[in-house]
Amino acid sequence: MSDPGTTSGTLSAPAPAPDTAGPGGDAGALAAFGYRQELHRRLGRYASFAAGFSFISVLTTVFQFFAFGFSFGGAAFVWTWPVVLVGQLAVAACFAELAARYPISGAVYQWATRLSTPAFGWFAGWLMVIGQIVVVSAAALALQVVLPAIWSGFQLVGGDPSPTTHSGAENAVLLGLVLLVATTIVNVVDIRVMSLINSVGVTCELIGIALMAVLLFTHTERGPGVVLHTGQAGGSYLGVFLIASFSAAYVLVGFDSAGEMSEETRSPSRTAPRTILGAVAAAGIGGGLVLLGGVLAAPSLTDGNLAGQGLSYVLTSRLGSGVGRALLLDVAVAVCVATLAIQTAGARMVFSMARDGALPASRRLAAVGTRTGTPNAPAVVVGVLAAAAMALSLVSASVYLALGTTCIVLVYLAYAMVTGPMLLRRFRGVPLGGRSGADETGRPLFSLGRWGLPINVLAVLYGVAMAVNLAWPRAEVYDPQGGHWYLQYFTLLFLGGALLLGLVAYRTKRKSVGA
Repeated sequence: MSDPGTTSGTLSAPAPAPDTAGPGGDAGALAAFGYRQELHRRLGRYASFAAGFSFISVLTTVFQFFAFGFSFGGAAFVWTWPVVLVGQLAVAACFAELAARYPISGAVYQWATRLSTPAFGWFAGWLMVIGQIVVVSAAALALQVVLPAIWSGFQLVGGDPSPTTHSGAENAVLLGLVLLVATTIVNVVDIRVMSLINSVGVTCELIGIALMAVLLFTHTERGPGVVLHTGQAGGSYLGVFLIASFSAAYVLVGFDSAGEMSEETRSPSRTAPRTILGAVAAAGIGGGLVLLGGVLAAPSLTDGNLAGQGLSYVLTSRLGSGVGRALLLDVAVAVCVATLAIQTAGARMVFSMARDGALPASRRLAAVGTRTGTPNAPAVVVGVLAAAAMALSLVSASVYLALGTTCIVLVYLAYAMVTGPMLLRRFRGVPLGGRSGADETGRPLFSLGRWGLPINVLAVLYGVAMAVNLAWPRAEVYDPQGGHWYLQYFTLLFLGGALLLGLVAYRTKRKSVGA
């Protein structure tokens, strides 16, 4: 297979698309960007929505980080949710506009490359790939939050199931490895199998969210005024509020996955923008209700259980062990589906970069199975590297949180490397490029119109501010036990290492292309 994005001397951007999509339906539109149709187009609108929603996976991430948010911000930490939701809706709106114009796999990489320069786009894709790999590992580790709460037999190692303890971390890695093997197999089998599992899983999650919200609000212990309580926070609340926002920031990412799957989606310029926004809106509403319901229904806000066990404690204590465990089983399904969806998105990003000759071993990584229509090698690579990243939690229990935060910082930075160049184009009056005019149904492409500039400004300001907030080396967050400076600076060290490794990989690839 040739590398369509390379020249004889340097890595270069993919060929710019003409203003029209060209004939031939979805395949013709893809050909206008310089690529031939290799992936199988099997996804409809709901499957596209499921790709974005399952990456966000409200049940996975809310259960994973509820206790963290409450332990720092008290009941008032629920206000972090609408703040983060508004910021991410701005980012999603910008991405929706780009998804309509550039319906190509490897969304963040492709968008950053075409809005800026090949080198800039390469590093955006590089950070996004690493972020996705670490998110896969963090999602797989989330099984530890729910499975032992359903049945003690899932605690295969040690006695304490908390993921912040040594035995809990070991068991989390063991469960996560089993899950990664399963998701890798599904990813290489067929896109239809992945899509079916994803759609069924998302349906179960949506039903679970609705049922959970109803049950929590019908078993409340206190009124909504409690959300004004800041817990044990003394002095200024801003500092702990920023820390508590980690939980919401971790949840509301990954909506770009609908764009990642564009080459496997029917009528992507019409479908992807709507499913990107739909995934964020559904996650924002559903997650916010579950978050608020959990605070209102908790048996106690002061006995330490809510800060230690989170929503699992609320469900089993307020709804009874039977109903509570049934809902936790739904959460476990959501964790599995989220891990599958994130791994799929990461594989498509690797495939898109490799197709342009932008990665080592590009020829092998860009290969697509004729029968399955899926890039198998990228799925295996993402799975193996995610397993390696997951093993870092064995070094120290605190790495569990640092790992989760680090991957989100990388994703936020990659997002900013798209919204930033997009904003510069708006200021300069330069068109966004890509497909123009009508979508596949003949209707006008999704556009923000006159709202584009203010929404884009908000997206950039929010994204950069949250990335700095997440990466700030707070000892009370990353090294609460003290004495481990490398944990306190884990995110910055990881980011620096990722950029250094990326620079080496980029220069090595450029030399090999020019050889």
